Amino acid sequence: MQFDRSSRSPWRRYIALGDSFTEGLSDPDPERAGEFRGWADRLAEHLAAAASGADVEYANLAIRGRLLAQVLAEQVPVALDAKPDLVSLVAGGNDLMRPGADPDELAAQLESAVVRFRAAGADVLLATTADTRNTPILRRLRGRIAVFDANLWSIAARHGAAVLDQWGAAWLQDFRLWDSDRIHLTREGHRRMALAAAAALGLPGADGEDWRTPLPPQLPRELRAALAEEAAWVRGFVAPWIGRRLRGRSSGDGRAAKRPVPLALPRG
Repeated sequence: MQFDRSSRSPWRRYIALGDSFTEGLSDPDPERAGEFRGWADRLAEHLAAAASGADVEYANLAIRGRLLAQVLAEQVPVALDAKPDLVSLVAGGNDLMRPGADPDELAAQLESAVVRFRAAGADVLLATTADTRNTPILRRLRGRIAVFDANLWSIAARHGAAVLDQWGAAWLQDFRLWDSDRIHLTREGHRRMALAAAAALGLPGADGEDWRTPLPPQLPRELRAALAEEAAWVRGFVAPWIGRRLRGRSSGDGRAAKRPVPLALPRG
């Protein structure tokens, strides 16, 4: 069963679920101090623009640091109760970074949620994980990520879900589209990701936008500068991440969803 946009009515209620990727980290919201915008907020705006003057409601339940089991237990029931006609479900990345993670088991858990949403009549947008081949340390997870992504494509085919393909996105390999933590996208990265998601959903005009266009060429970094950046990354992000794991803490502890109930967006 392949995702087919041609026979569907415009979506009217979109709910985004997941972790920091969907919360929108590293894409500051200019209208809300201390909050983030992100690709899902931007996708919601594309949905509103394509809705021909009708109201489109949007909620974002994603919270940074959440593991897949937490997304399934905390966010999925809330989303089902809201009766969406479109959900984006992007989770599992934090699990894959942990020692001993089983990508097949994670995919099976994710599929259970997809089944529930499809049974409730909602379309589902999934997303593969970005290829980490060019990122030191994280490239060691590449095989595990590839297995998870292969499962995800199969899940989408079985249940008619759409897929936002990060693994195959060549433009994502440009380090300038990633924040200094190498895990979250910059504002431009989120802008492009929203257009890629809109194209995956078959929104009019999205596939012809510039999101695939490479950034202008940049001179290679000097070896000394590159090594300094590696050391700063380990000190600033890898070490604190390990420290939180050892203490059993998460960057999302005590945080609530930024947009917990579906609210109407400005009409396009």
